[in-house]
Amino acid sequence: MLSDIKIYTSDTYWNQILSDLGAVMVDSAKLADVVFDELQIDTPISVMDLQNIILSKVDNSDIIRHIFGGDVKLSNLQHRLIVFLHKNPNTNMHDLKIALGISPDITTHAVETAIYQLRKIYGHNIIENINGKYKIGRV
Repeated sequence: MLSDIKIYTSDTYWNQILSDLGAVMVDSAKLADVVFDELQIDTPISVMDLQNIILSKVDNSDIIRHIFGGDVKLSNLQHRLIVFLHKNPNTNMHDLKIALGISPDITTHAVETAIYQLRKIYGHNIIENINGKYKIGRV
């Protein structure tokens, strides 16, 4: 139901429920797609209503339109990368990989490839790297 959605909550009760629904529970609000504690959920609530509330918070199409000036087609990883860097500028590669669900210990170039592809299409300044810290630049 909520697979691949990174959620943070300080409540162990909700942590277990959301985990059982397939959400990826993270240890920091900074790494989350949704900070559950900010949703002010009234209980009791149905699973379907809970899912709809969370999914409505994950829609980041406004961020994408703001950055690119309109709708664009991006891969899932590119979309998450752009949204995360918009919300968390000056992130190092280690934290960026963790936020995107990639173990920093695994040898992969998925994030670097996504950055390369975005720069190839939208220009080198779309994602800036200053002293090892990444942030959204200009399109």
